[in-house]
Amino acid sequence: MAENTTPAAQNVPQAASRVNRPLGARGAEAQTEGKTTIAEGVVAKVAGIAAREVAGVYALGGGGARALGAIRDAINATDLTQGVKVEVGETQAAADITVVVEYGAPIQEVADQVRARVAGAINRLVGLEVVEVNVDVNDVHIPGDDNNDDSNEKRVQ
Repeated sequence: MAENTTPAAQNVPQAASRVNRPLGARGAEAQTEGKTTIAEGVVAKVAGIAAREVAGVYALGGGGARALGAIRDAINATDLTQGVKVEVGETQAAADITVVVEYGAPIQEVADQVRARVAGAINRLVGLEVVEVNVDVNDVHIPGDDNNDDSNEKRVQ
């Protein structure tokens, strides 16, 4: 079969192939080229898990988010990004974390630990430089607040 050598066929540019390129001096052991994209949801999940690991953190998110979170927990669909907002760039990230602190825990220390833990986890696991972690302490959880069933308790005798 004869190859098509018409002038029109000779002027058609060939698409650059991503494979079959010469390795050159780098060799096969060198780092492979390519691009990694990390979704904001991934960074938010890493931040949420890290914040929950801090002693003194009762929950993440505001009142409405926590109510919805309780429903999710009941059906075994916990949202690990609840109370977490992130902004992700090519090499940097920033996070806003809303927490509820256990009563008796030193609030500023808990906030500082959340900030450090979240920044460390994002840097270590995702590989992004963390430029800012804002911690909003939204509430204080008092043990026993979850048990609002006072029907058996007599106020007067």
